[in-house]
Amino acid sequence: MKKLLNISLLLLVFCVSGSLSCRSLFRPRQQKVKTQTRAAEPGLSASDFFRAETQRAETPGAKAGAAEPGLVASDFFRTETQRAAAMTQARPIPAPTRTVPGITPTGLVAVSAPGSSVISRTYPWPECGIVQLDKVMPNEVGLNRAFNYTIKITNLTVTTLTDIVIIENLPDNFKYMSANPSARQEDKKLIWDIPTLGPKAHLQYTVSGMAINTESLKHSTTVITPVIPATAVIEVIQPELKLSKSAPAEVLLCDLIPIRYVVRNSGTGSIQNVQITENLPAGLRTTDGKGQLVFDAGTLGAGQSRQFTVELRATQTGSFTSSAVASSTTSLRVESEATTTSVGMPILAITKSGPDHLYIGRPAAYEITIRNNSDVSAKDTVLEDAIPSGVTGVEATAGAKLSGSKLVWEFGTLEPNSSKNVRVNYTPTQAGTLLSTATAKAYCAEAVTSTMRTTVTGIPALSLEVVDIEDPVRIGSRATYIIRVENQGSATATNIRIACLLEHNVQYISSAGATAGSQEGQTVRFFPLGSLSPKAQAAWRVVVEAVRPGDVRFKAVLNADQLNRPVEETESTHIYD
Repeated sequence: MKKLLNISLLLLVFCVSGSLSCRSLFRPRQQKVKTQTRAAEPGLSASDFFRAETQRAETPGAKAGAAEPGLVASDFFRTETQRAAAMTQARPIPAPTRTVPGITPTGLVAVSAPGSSVISRTYPWPECGIVQLDKVMPNEVGLNRAFNYTIKITNLTVTTLTDIVIIENLPDNFKYMSANPSARQEDKKLIWDIPTLGPKAHLQYTVSGMAINTESLKHSTTVITPVIPATAVIEVIQPELKLSKSAPAEVLLCDLIPIRYVVRNSGTGSIQNVQITENLPAGLRTTDGKGQLVFDAGTLGAGQSRQFTVELRATQTGSFTSSAVASSTTSLRVESEATTTSVGMPILAITKSGPDHLYIGRPAAYEITIRNNSDVSAKDTVLEDAIPSGVTGVEATAGAKLSGSKLVWEFGTLEPNSSKNVRVNYTPTQAGTLLSTATAKAYCAEAVTSTMRTTVTGIPALSLEVVDIEDPVRIGSRATYIIRVENQGSATATNIRIACLLEHNVQYISSAGATAGSQEGQTVRFFPLGSLSPKAQAAWRVVVEAVRPGDVRFKAVLNADQLNRPVEETESTHIYD
């Protein structure tokens, strides 16, 4: 405020001292001129006076004085003020041709015209005016007879003026009746407040009243003009920093986590050296293993924004909450709203059930169950069952596809805490341990397997056959018996033992075959045969001589480890004399 008053005072002192032309303050730069007040010619009417004043040429004014070298501002203002006062006292004021009683003649011009006079004055000083007052008064009025007079205010500048006040002092012997436009009345004063007056614009006011005695009417007018300050404009800015962060609510452990930051200057002015930082929580890292993010946004103008994106990777499952901070070298700092990302992982379980023991040639039925034991969906779920070797007749639940030596089921998405069941059948063709393995896989899930061990055994099925080659046999002749053993089962028979019983009608001669035999009285025993594979045969031969006639029986007895009791076979032979 002190600086503003000093500038205003400087302008006013220049005007009073004549060192600065008033017109140059409100008009475009041009040659400096100074207005000379001219007395009206006798008998000139008001309209002729205004027309003559408009057409009158301006004469060049004095040059503006310069401040003395070495003066400080306060000394300069004091010097200029004293100089202005001296010039004002020394300068003669032209006398008006005609004056109105009661009106101070200094700086006024009166114009004689039939029935009226025009009084003009510029404010705030005659030599340096920004507004002009023109007051048209009647020369004579009748007692107790209403009359009008006008007050005209004109803006002499090319600048809009504000807060102009016109004060009209009414004499005591004047009876005020009205004003147009209306005025604010305080005691014997009429006051017009002019908020704004445009360049070169004017306003006119009419006052109506009457004289209530024969004493001369003395109407005086005062105009309060605004002080035009020298204004320096300083822009006031209020930048505002805003930061938003977005992240997915749920991801899988093997997914990349996309993060987006948007920093914005939503205020006025610019923000320099804006930087975004975020310290990542434990369990989240950048793709190159860093735990902190830093982005330089540079300078943000008003309304300007910048966007940054990054992909993170989770090193473990869980819920991760964090926020970012945007700051600048001008001490602006803002924190984004925290985002929470839940990192999950599908957990699969698989079981395969079936027979623990099985005979060769019998189909084995297996049931496979896979389950998602997590709270997230298992995408692209696949079940594979390896077909073991040594089986035939593979059958499976609908939807299975044969891929090489595997049965494959594609289930798509397996929802949380849900399961799928399938069945598969194999028929083993050989004895041994049957390994049957199933594997379940899904996107971002660890593969799980289940193996079923089935012991496959065969069943030995031994058949015994005894035939005689000669029948009937004459006494003194020989008879040959063939003993055959066949393993018709699916397992090897072991420790096969053959014994032959002879009746007294015949006499043992010899024996041969798969194993050697020996005679023990009327019994022929062969040494045990260690094993007999499935579908294999073994044969033995016994030769006897007929010694007595009769209906003779040749009996063979078979024993093996897999037999709970012996197998017997008898062949009849007729011996005659």
